[in-house]
Amino acid sequence: MTASPPQAPTDAVRRAMQTQRTRDTAPELALRRELHHRGLRYRLQRKPIPGLRRTVDIVFPGPRIAVDVRGCFWHGCNKCKTVPKTNNLWWIEKIAKNRARDEITETALRKAGWEVIIVWEHDNCVDAADRIEKLVGERR
Repeated sequence: MTASPPQAPTDAVRRAMQTQRTRDTAPELALRRELHHRGLRYRLQRKPIPGLRRTVDIVFPGPRIAVDVRGCFWHGCNKCKTVPKTNNLWWIEKIAKNRARDEITETALRKAGWEVIIVWEHDNCVDAADRIEKLVGERR
């Protein structure tokens, strides 16, 4: 049985979370532009494993590469370490659940033979595209 996610502490927080983009974010668009500029073609928002109820931001099906573009706040980036002062405990629990879900997804993908590349929103998109392009070339 899966635990339900923590409920937003206020209606304002809930509304703000509901309007938060989950795809086509600025870091994701920048990375996609860079990859496309390099001639790399990919699929968006795919479920690479049948039965896994999670999508991956950028997927290279042939070489089996999954690229997850993560927001530093929402996914608990160790480098940025941003946690709000208001409702601190609630946010810590929320972000911990997001990280646990990310780990489950990553593990399932790797077990199925996928290479997983994590790109954080603070990463330089050109450097990230270099890593991805190199790996795509190696796995083709």
